[in-house]
Amino acid sequence: MALGIGGATLAATAPVVAKPGNRALIVSTWDFGAAANAAAFAQWKKTNSLLDAVEAGARVPEADPENHSVGFGGYPDRDGHVTLDAILMDDRGNLGAVAALEDFMHPISVARRVMEKTPHTFLVGEGARQFAIAEGFERTKLLTPEAEAAWREWLKTAKYKPVANSENMRGTALDHDTIGIVACGPDGRLAGACTTSGMAFKLRGRVGDSPQCGSGLFVEAGVGAATATGVGEEVTRIAGSARVVASMRAGMSPQAACREAVLHIAKLRGDAVRDAQVGFLAINDRGEIGAFALQPGFTFAVTDLEGRTQVRPAESLKKPAATK
Repeated sequence: MALGIGGATLAATAPVVAKPGNRALIVSTWDFGAAANAAAFAQWKKTNSLLDAVEAGARVPEADPENHSVGFGGYPDRDGHVTLDAILMDDRGNLGAVAALEDFMHPISVARRVMEKTPHTFLVGEGARQFAIAEGFERTKLLTPEAEAAWREWLKTAKYKPVANSENMRGTALDHDTIGIVACGPDGRLAGACTTSGMAFKLRGRVGDSPQCGSGLFVEAGVGAATATGVGEEVTRIAGSARVVASMRAGMSPQAACREAVLHIAKLRGDAVRDAQVGFLAINDRGEIGAFALQPGFTFAVTDLEGRTQVRPAESLKKPAATK
């Protein structure tokens, strides 16, 4: 049975592995990745650029005030500031990232400008904000009335605990995290992007895995690309996305590589990640894909070379509870 979500198909089956003639082009994290993939595919058809495609895809949730995990409308830190993180990378070693950026709706585009206009790969905080101003990006108040209301409600108790799969709890104060999007063209070239407003009500100055090359995103020519989602601190501890790509380089399939990274976190951290969610998503240079998570509930969107998109559930280390 399949259910429709945002023009895509939600398949009630195990994750798909691309077959010859039906290889994946774009994959992204969570249900809202379907809309991002649609924008990415349209851009790819226009310019034949994977960097253009993943940037365009990332900009969709960044501009969605109903998505409290990315960009405009994102939940603030515990001091009431919305701070954004993003990274963009291709398989030529081109890389740009920003973190703790305030006042700009599209950190992914600022990250690309860092890549194109500076000798650096990563700008943070006030420096990133000043760079965005100098580059002419439009300033935007990111804290929406809905997000501010959720923050003020949280202040009544000021208790914070990450909740697994909050990314799919749309419209609640638990809705926080990331979109990661990776792509492989018909010629085997690769690119990826990752953007987030981070964990809701985080400590001011906290930066998770998302904008860190090798943690939230990694791309390597002739091998593949990977991205991560969930509790960023756990991904950062193992340089998770770089680990997934390294496993693919060593001969693992994308699925096996994602699973290996999750198993390593579980072994390393034990009870500390008992209730945490971490998921990895990968594509190799043949358009084969993989996804695996600590907890059930991680979903991802897959778009093929014809522009067809499905939203699929990832396999997980902990199995779903049996339904009666």
